[in-house]
Amino acid sequence: MNARTSACLTLMAIVASGCDSTVVETPLEPQVTLSQAAGLSQTSGGGQYTVTLGGDAMPGGFSFAANDLPNGNVTGQLRYTLELFGEHVEFHGSVTCVAVDEANGRAWIGGVITKNKSVREPYASGDIFQVGKDIWFRVLDDGEGQGTEDRTTFVGFEGGGGIITSQEYCDAAIWPDGNARTWPVSAGNIQVK
Repeated sequence: MNARTSACLTLMAIVASGCDSTVVETPLEPQVTLSQAAGLSQTSGGGQYTVTLGGDAMPGGFSFAANDLPNGNVTGQLRYTLELFGEHVEFHGSVTCVAVDEANGRAWIGGVITKNKSVREPYASGDIFQVGKDIWFRVLDDGEGQGTEDRTTFVGFEGGGGIITSQEYCDAAIWPDGNARTWPVSAGNIQVK
């Protein structure tokens, strides 16, 4: 197996694990204490990031907004792209859940795929990547100014890390040590509050 194939399989394993390689046993317990200011959480962002695997740099872009409203409803949109070894992967979605750890600048966002514009397999035609299926990711707001580095994962899907639904992902609020499986945001910004 060549390095490029190995790197691709590694990325697929990361994606299949929902950006978290930890297998989660039931019942799921949040690893952090989540806070919400007066029952209202908001997180948004957009920019570019680069996934580096096996020496290959694969550029991606993202934009999202997620609002947890006092009435219990969650609204928002998401869009994630990645040029995976030169082939386009792109998902759009409607946000259905958000969990915020404001003290640490972390947020977990989940939703439902509304559009799949991917050309690379298995993302283009695989069952878990289709419209109506769950999708999720997590972000880090590292503050403003020099020396800060916002971060994002790529998106995860049904079954990743033992998680089946977006709500389960938001409820679990898993954040691996050392910001594992996140990539620095360039030419953009993330806000978690």
